[in-house]
Amino acid sequence: MSDSLRAIPVPPSVPLPAGSPVAIVGLGRTGIGVARLLHSQGHPVTLLESRDGSEQRVAAASLQAEGIAVRLGVPLTLDALPEPRPAAVVVSPGIRWDHPELERMRAAGIVVLGEMTVAARATGAIPWVGITGTNGKTTVTHLVHHLLSQGGLQAPLCGNVGISAAEVAQQSLRGEGAIPDWLVVELSSYQIEQSPELAPAIGVWTTLTPDHLERHGTLDHYRAIKRRLLENAAVRILNGDDPDLRSRAGSWDAAEWITARPQAELPPVLRPRLWIEQGQVQGPEGPLFAADALAMPGDHNLQNMLMATAVALQAGLQPAVIEAALRGFPGVPHRLERIRERGGIAWFNDSKATNYDAAEVALKALHGPLVVLAGGEAKQGDASGWLEQLRRQASAVVLYGAAQEAFAALLREGGYGGPLERCQGLDEGVPLAASLASACGARGVLLSPACASFDQYRDFEARGDHFRQLVLALPAED
Repeated sequence: MSDSLRAIPVPPSVPLPAGSPVAIVGLGRTGIGVARLLHSQGHPVTLLESRDGSEQRVAAASLQAEGIAVRLGVPLTLDALPEPRPAAVVVSPGIRWDHPELERMRAAGIVVLGEMTVAARATGAIPWVGITGTNGKTTVTHLVHHLLSQGGLQAPLCGNVGISAAEVAQQSLRGEGAIPDWLVVELSSYQIEQSPELAPAIGVWTTLTPDHLERHGTLDHYRAIKRRLLENAAVRILNGDDPDLRSRAGSWDAAEWITARPQAELPPVLRPRLWIEQGQVQGPEGPLFAADALAMPGDHNLQNMLMATAVALQAGLQPAVIEAALRGFPGVPHRLERIRERGGIAWFNDSKATNYDAAEVALKALHGPLVVLAGGEAKQGDASGWLEQLRRQASAVVLYGAAQEAFAALLREGGYGGPLERCQGLDEGVPLAASLASACGARGVLLSPACASFDQYRDFEARGDHFRQLVLALPAED
């Protein structure tokens, strides 16, 4: 574990005293879920939010009607906390874990917690599948949820995708529906950093490439945060086809590796649990099922399929049940989601591609030539692989949002020679892409932003939903 990770504050593992007051910072999905969970457990709760707009007022009114105190327009400071001082403060993942005001709170004897710590304590003996990674975690999370559910298990999907883990915990405590057999939890680096105690029954690590470095500082620190989740897990499932993970295979005392290649292509230190050979998913006991069971394009989705299969096998599902469920998997919204075909041109929503590496994977997975829409709020990272795929696959590129000027310079400097158009947003970008696709003879149009969405949207889902609406509204072509 890196020295920088050792320096990150770790909250005490003792439970909150019964009936102790708690402050929650952030009126988003996480904050609302935690507020309701702790309120149902008998804690006096005050939720603090720095914004004071119409959306926040509607959410506050709903919570206040349930007996939860909400204060809007309140900055994140020690002095803004309600009196008497709370025993604990729970913060949203968007707040830096080393924020100076959080440090002041810790120094004042206040326990600072992340949502996942609160949710994990509340779910008790229900085992978690904790899934993390720079890219691929959303697809694997949906796949695991689908496989376990089709296998007859109660396995709600939550965390960084779907509903909050705290909300699932509250539903279980209220006795709403059957008690889950598993919780399938997607975990971002922010959530893991804020909940270092998390110890899932099964941990899955999909990929590791530079991301969120504006928050975590260095790749080593970012890697160490994700690694901690897997080190805490009883069963560790790792992607042996990811270069960064594979290069550190010898550092694990125990792990279950997967590869979408033949077993013999892996280094001796890495003995896979699942691999693909002769068109079959293979395990130590022999062939399990055909490797084409999952109808999603790209080698990366073979890796995703194998990681989800490894989880399902650990949960007790038989290979025949897994294969049948894979063949019925409907896909993941916003991840290479095929929206429609118009005039012989396919339209794909890949709004989940919020960094260069994810956008590169999407370009590799589809058959070109493509018209690509990219833009939003740019992140740090190595764009070389993405630029290479744009040169190979993109007959034209449409740039929009805050990153359009920087991206235009990046593409020109990177040797992209195709048509390059700029516009303010997707309202202009979609019809422009349609016109370019017809003129360039493209086979598809791909929204794969390589950016965060926060310049124009609340999250990548809202961006993808808007794109889908605009594409479906395009008039039909003969």
